[in-house]
This record gives sequence, C-alpha cells and structure tokens, in this order.
Amino acid sequence: MTPFPRNWFLRALFALSMLVTIAGLVWWRGPDWGDVGRAFELVSWGWIAAAIGLNLLSVVVRALAWRTVIDQALPDEQMPRFPRIFSAFSIGLLANAVLPGRIGELARVAVLTRDMPRGAGATGRLLGSVFAHRLFDIVPALLLTGYVLATAKIPEWAINSLLIVIVIGVALFLVTVLVAGLEHRPLPEGARAARRLLAMARLGLNVMREPGAAVVAALLQTLGWFLQLLAVWATMFAFGINEHMPAAGLVLLLMNVANLFPLWPGNIGLLQAVVALPLRSYGVPYATGIAFGLGLQVLEMSVGVGIGLLFLTREGLSLAMLQRIEADREEEEPAEEPERARARAGVSR
Repeated sequence: MTPFPRNWFLRALFALSMLVTIAGLVWWRGPDWGDVGRAFELVSWGWIAAAIGLNLLSVVVRALAWRTVIDQALPDEQMPRFPRIFSAFSIGLLANAVLPGRIGELARVAVLTRDMPRGAGATGRLLGSVFAHRLFDIVPALLLTGYVLATAKIPEWAINSLLIVIVIGVALFLVTVLVAGLEHRPLPEGARAARRLLAMARLGLNVMREPGAAVVAALLQTLGWFLQLLAVWATMFAFGINEHMPAAGLVLLLMNVANLFPLWPGNIGLLQAVVALPLRSYGVPYATGIAFGLGLQVLEMSVGVGIGLLFLTREGLSLAMLQRIEADREEEEPAEEPERARARAGVSR
C-alpha cells in the first residue's frame, strides 16, 4: 500500500482533489439543486438553535465520559483537570472534522501530554484511554440499533450494514475486556519502544477492570448519544421533516456507520446520501433529504470546529502542529514498565 504523503501541502492537495471529485460526482448525479436550495429557504431557525445547543451538551457529556476513563488510566499526580480534558477533546473533534483519517484521536493525546513529564508513560496510557472511550460507544449503539430495528422503516441494505458493524463492535469490546484483564508483566530491559508503548496502552484500558467506573463511562456516553439523537430530531423539524423519533434514530445510526470509514474530510457527499436514501421510505423527497443531510453535517461540524478552534487558539497550536507533537512524543518517550507504572499509580488492577 502506498504510504500517505507526509508533506502537509501534498496532504491538503490530495484532500482538495478528493473533495473536488466528489463534489463533481454529486453535482452530476445528485438531486435537483434548485429543490435543495428551496429546502434551505424554509428552514426554521429556532429548531436550528436548539440543535446546536443539544450538540454542545453532547460534547460536554462525552468529554466527561473520557475523563472517567482517564481517571482509571493515570496516577493522581498526572490527572489533568476537566477544562484541560475538554480542551483536548474539542481539538480532537476539530481535527477529525477537517483532516483526513481519524487524526483527532491522536490529537487528543498530543494536547494532554504537552505539559506532562516525559518518560512517565502517559502517552501510551492516554492512547489506551482513547481506544477504551471509543469502545463505550458500542453500548448506546446497541441500544439505538435495537430501538431502530423495532420501530423504524429500514432499507434492506441498511439492515445488513448495521448487523455487520454491531457484530464487529461487540467482538472488539469483548477482546478489549479480555486484554485488559490479562496480568501485566514487566518488560525486559531490551524491549523495543513500540512494544513498551503498547504495554502502557494496556494500562489505559484499566477502566474495563473497574465495573463502577465502566458503568459511569457507559452511561455518560449513552447520554451523549441521546442528546445527539434529540439534536438530529430537532434538525429534522427545522427542515420540515415532521417524523417521529425512530426516523431520527435511523439517521443517527447510519451517520455513525458512515463516519467509521473517513474516506475524505467529513465524508461530504457520502454522508448526505446515507441520510437521504433511507428517508425516502418515509416519503421525504430526495432533494429535501440531501438538504437535511447537508444542514445536519454543518450543524455538527460548526459545534466541533467552533469550540475546537477556540481551544486550539488558547493552546497556542495550529492544525499542522498536532501531528508533529504526537510524533515527537512517540519517538522521545520510552514509557515505563507496566509493573512500575502500577506502583506509581497506587493501583493493583
């Protein structure tokens, strides 16, 4: 496989060419754009404001869930305060929205470790915490899938996609719980840096071994999804789509499935098709569905990008610096052995 270009100019050029290609295909094979424009003219801005507020609340709650996971991964003396965690989480949302791949997950770690002492293993443990935090999405995803399968009008292709993703997600969750439960053994002195980093990442999964903390994280993540569901429902009303909550649940579920595969920044075009096609089962015109999908993505990105830029400026960073910071941490931080890390953290898990 050809490696993705490291030069940021080439990356930007690649992303731009992809966006231009997708925009051309959407324009050529897309809906009547006059109808799409008219759908925007009828938008109810009161519902838009409600959707923005709900999305912001969802971000806060999901950041609280990540803090719960981090609390089990780091010793007390390294534990950052919530405003710092929220800052890193918001910058991660920004990076995921505007950069290719899922670089936002690494950006979270890069921001938090900037002020931490090197050689303490924080990078590996925080990487593990990010992975564990994302796995807790499986709980609300399963609940929402059951609700949607029981109540919504779902196309056949969507049912198959949902079942495949859920099976893979549950398998990953179970494997992670097993890995987190394995006994931590000290690494030999000559262990490679990458192996040490993976060993420290296992400490980031400690939340999987603490039922109380795991339940709290899962509940917070579920509340975050519920707030997102309400935001999607409010946006539907804003575009005159007066359907019940199962339709909003179907949209949210398929959006999250599409976002698992970040083919280009924002998956613009793909996301709108994923939203518009199933809504045709509810009698929603394709052009209205596309307009709703565009509006929904703009609303979600406006919250993530808006607060992300705010905290990026506050941290004195730029988008180009995020990956460089993370690369420097991985190269320079040897990471301590898990046995010693547990002793410092004062935990026996």
